Amino acid sequence: MKIRTGLATVAAAGALSVTGLGIAGALMKAPAPPAIAEATPWGPHPLTTPQPADGLVTLPKAAHVGVGLATAPLPLVQPASAETSLPAIEPPLITWSREIAAGETLDAALADAGIAAPDRAEIALALGAEYDLRRLRPGHMVTVISKADGTPTRVALAVEDGVRIETVLGDEFVTRVLEPDAQVMTFAGEAVIESSIFAALDKEGIPARFAVDLAQMLSGTVDFRRELSGGETMRLLWREARAGTERIGQPELSFAALDLGGSVYEIVWPDDGTGRATIYVDGKMLRVFAQPVEGARLSSVFGRRTHPVYGNVRMHTGVDFAAAKGTPVYATAPGRVSFIGRRGGYGRVVEVTHGSDTLTRYAHLSGVPDGLKQGQRVLAGDVIGRVGATGTATGPNLHYEVRIDGRPTDPLEGDRLAKAVERVKDTTAAFERLSKARSLLAERLASEFPQPKGFDT
Repeated sequence: MKIRTGLATVAAAGALSVTGLGIAGALMKAPAPPAIAEATPWGPHPLTTPQPADGLVTLPKAAHVGVGLATAPLPLVQPASAETSLPAIEPPLITWSREIAAGETLDAALADAGIAAPDRAEIALALGAEYDLRRLRPGHMVTVISKADGTPTRVALAVEDGVRIETVLGDEFVTRVLEPDAQVMTFAGEAVIESSIFAALDKEGIPARFAVDLAQMLSGTVDFRRELSGGETMRLLWREARAGTERIGQPELSFAALDLGGSVYEIVWPDDGTGRATIYVDGKMLRVFAQPVEGARLSSVFGRRTHPVYGNVRMHTGVDFAAAKGTPVYATAPGRVSFIGRRGGYGRVVEVTHGSDTLTRYAHLSGVPDGLKQGQRVLAGDVIGRVGATGTATGPNLHYEVRIDGRPTDPLEGDRLAKAVERVKDTTAAFERLSKARSLLAERLASEFPQPKGFDT
């Protein structure tokens, strides 16, 4: 029943479609309305043939060509040729750098960098014109910058105090000396001695090398083995040259105060570079003293020891200070130069007499000042030579010896040499320096933590 109804519906729809088509056909054959009939003769004007452009045509940035529009073809715009060519890409440079080893020469270091012998000789001549290459020591840095094929283009030598000597290689070698723009700054610190001065300074971040300076200055006055039982206080004031955050050269002590409970020992170092220092005990001036080698390491003490060269036990008649070759050597007390020359295993020697019975000897020297003569008077802190390894020595060091009536004595014990040292004539100026040093130390310490009790400025 449902199927029959569906077929009837389809038949009716088909009849209606045929009827509609017939009506549409009749309408299309009828005459058009007058308005439309008048418009029928219009048509578009015929297109003209496009003419090629005489020159280049540049489209505005906002112009675009629509798809399907009949437009004239545009000639291609040729880019203008570049006036300058692209820069050539330089191959990367290779940097080689390392520290000078003990006993090593510049030539050996440059050979390790792969530089040929002829170039090494020219580089040494160029650098040697600005710096004495005999003064090279461990810690100095050599840097070589080379092309990819190994050809060196620049060699730099970083030496003491932040100084840098640089040679640029080319048709002509150009050498220059670069010195850092350093600023001298003052620091202060406090340390409590528990086991040793060295350990106490190191614990507080104070340069531990100051322990050597204090030992040299006070060993003849303070018995460190007996008088240091633990709990003693040190307060130090020192100077450092810095370029930014980098320390240039070695720090220098300005003032030190050692409180042993029963007595207070104070040392004031001058800032004039002479190395002379004044020692005070409980506020009274004791003596003036100059270290033979500033900041050097005490490598051997007075007494019997196994000789480092011969291997047998012998008497060591002085003390040794290990330092780099060429380091200045100072007279430790005022006196008169009595000998300049060589003495067997001592090598090159300078001797200074202090009064009628005391003599100081400075041995293994590499050289002496040109103007230094026998019979000349010198003051504490005057340069009388430079550290070397002449005579019987295993390396650069100063052998410092004190003789009383011809017999060697321990330079670090007793006050025999102190008796031959002239007192400071202007005691007023000496105590003014002490007062100024105390005030500056207290000021620096107070800026970080409260001023220690019992420290009277």
